[in-house]
Amino acid sequence: MVTSASILGCGGKTLSREEKAFFGDVAPWGFILFARNIDTPDQVRRLIDDLRATVDRPDAPVLIDQEGGRVQRLGPPHWRRYPPGRAYGELSANDPLLRREITRLGARLLAYDLAALGINVDCVPVLDVPVDGAHEIIGDRAYARTPEGVALLGRAACEGLIAGGVLPVIKHIPGHGRATADSHLDLPVVDASYEDLDARDFAPFKMLSDMPMAMTAHVVYSAVDPKKPATTSKKAMREVIRGAIGFDGLVMSDDLSMKALGGSFAERARASLAAGCDVVLHCNGDMAEMKQVVAGTRALSGQALRRAKAAMGRIARTPEPFDVKEALARFDAAFEGRWAA
Repeated sequence: MVTSASILGCGGKTLSREEKAFFGDVAPWGFILFARNIDTPDQVRRLIDDLRATVDRPDAPVLIDQEGGRVQRLGPPHWRRYPPGRAYGELSANDPLLRREITRLGARLLAYDLAALGINVDCVPVLDVPVDGAHEIIGDRAYARTPEGVALLGRAACEGLIAGGVLPVIKHIPGHGRATADSHLDLPVVDASYEDLDARDFAPFKMLSDMPMAMTAHVVYSAVDPKKPATTSKKAMREVIRGAIGFDGLVMSDDLSMKALGGSFAERARASLAAGCDVVLHCNGDMAEMKQVVAGTRALSGQALRRAKAAMGRIARTPEPFDVKEALARFDAAFEGRWAA
């Protein structure tokens, strides 16, 4: 079966007959889950098994955005709440080692939750560095307001996920922190100089360039390419993401259904892949849109296939030893119970 260079969503908590047939025909590389797909742990496990059965790959990537705070697809009553990134960065200002320890521990707990369901990729960490005046779409999702602080805790989060058998996705490469618009709704344009971008926005991604997967930013950087957002810009991909940042892992687009992008869904997919994305992401489960996306998507092959295999090879088959009760007690003590379930 030829695998499509795509990651797709589904409409609800079970697969329809049409979805099963469609996924079986197009064989997406992976799938992504949202709150609309979530009910109980048993239901989620059945849905994931059914998704993987359509492509006949029991280890197919199943992704989720489980950051904590505003962006948490799994929540009460079956899963605990987790803090946003900023909460980790604000722990004990005089003890950076504690912040790092608790960030890793939080990610390890996330991985424990996700692995129990069969989810093997979490779209975390956010490596964007906010600036004054930027849109709040990033806001408290960021760990800190300095590149060094973001990178320190971002790496801790990656380590916690990987230790628990879940792949991290660094986002939104090469940096969404300066954007003055929400790319879900508009196309942000960042006019900072290349020198400022390189010193601040790109820096955390450079420091985590060894990670297995990254998600692009639907943002125009006028100092790099004044016409196209990074997702569809060959120049941004070649000179910044693969060049200055030095990232050689798998690059996925951010969601193609976001309004920052123009053109048909087939055109968006083609442009993203032509720019250098390895796979494209479409999240909302709309069948008509997915058919267009797939029409503009090629088979996963060549360097993209190599990167996909290398990424999946980073999944720990046996997670590190973990006492979840002890971990939860330590985590809740650090936050003084503010995020206890």
